[in-house]
Amino acid sequence: MENKGERKDEKRVLMILRHAVENTNEAFITIDENHKVLFFNKAAEEIFGYSREEVIGHDLDVIMSPTCSRNHREAVTRYVKTRIPRRIGHESEIMATGKNGDTFPASISFSVTEMGGKLFFTGIVRDMTETRVLREKIMRSERLASLGQLVAEITHEIKNPLMMIGGFLRQLVRAIDDEKNLKKLNIITEEVKRLEDLLADLREFYLAKTITSEAVNIKELLQEIYSLVREDCKRKNIQTELTIDERAALVAGDKGRLKQLFLNLVKNSIEAMSEGGTISIQTRLSEGRVEITVADQGSGIREKDRGKIFSPFFTTKSRGTGLGLCIAKRIIDEHEGSFLSVKSEEGKGTSVKISLPPHR
Repeated sequence: MENKGERKDEKRVLMILRHAVENTNEAFITIDENHKVLFFNKAAEEIFGYSREEVIGHDLDVIMSPTCSRNHREAVTRYVKTRIPRRIGHESEIMATGKNGDTFPASISFSVTEMGGKLFFTGIVRDMTETRVLREKIMRSERLASLGQLVAEITHEIKNPLMMIGGFLRQLVRAIDDEKNLKKLNIITEEVKRLEDLLADLREFYLAKTITSEAVNIKELLQEIYSLVREDCKRKNIQTELTIDERAALVAGDKGRLKQLFLNLVKNSIEAMSEGGTISIQTRLSEGRVEITVADQGSGIREKDRGKIFSPFFTTKSRGTGLGLCIAKRIIDEHEGSFLSVKSEEGKGTSVKISLPPHR
């Protein structure tokens, strides 16, 4: 009776273990000395994209790249001959390949079991894609925090002298009648203003902000932005069209940050249309989300430059800081569930679409 009871307990434990291994998030793959797959759990199917029927009973090469397969086969052969572990018991990172041909970062560790004089090797694989993305986000946040502190100190030291220079320049402009010298002073004044704008953009981009989520009336917000840029548009012969979908009234977000976002986009459009044109701002409700599109008839973005538009300090404008779209992207990233996309054609203009969740 005792032996039967022990066997029953042993079977129960084995069933529990098998169930646990079958339902874990890590891929468990067991092979024999000849590289034949004996076990391939549910997570392995999901991670690699192969069904068990495609893998079990076949050579492990089915799910491995040629280089990875060669290295793995050599390691198995070496261990069978020497019993000296090199990678067994250690965790390492590799680039794995799924059935669809896409590669992904994976963490893999190996264990070996000997039964009946035969060796069985088990690899435990974790898809590291999300972990790597999170790691990169943390590293980026740490870099931004360090840069933010540095920017805060630099801008503090530069801002006050710049303000003094700007103040004295404006006094000199009012006092000087000589046209030639006045022209030079006006150029200096413009350059000082450009430096002041750059410092403001640097602070906006690098200093961490705490955002709040509230109900924001997008119609009122866009009308407020229009009132801020109206005079500048008139002066530059730019028409503005504002089309509001009344169904897309409220969005969830931080009003101050969203105002900065759309103001940056409209200013970008103004700067892109040196010879005048039309800026179109349109809101609509699409698949339960609020979409706001800011489109211009400016110079557009060259195809070779489109991959750089969110890089800090990259600009195609003679007087741009290269931080406008970076700041816009940063604000969108701060708002969970929000997206930004850009379409542009050289010589025909640029369209930026913002997708925001509605306020519930």
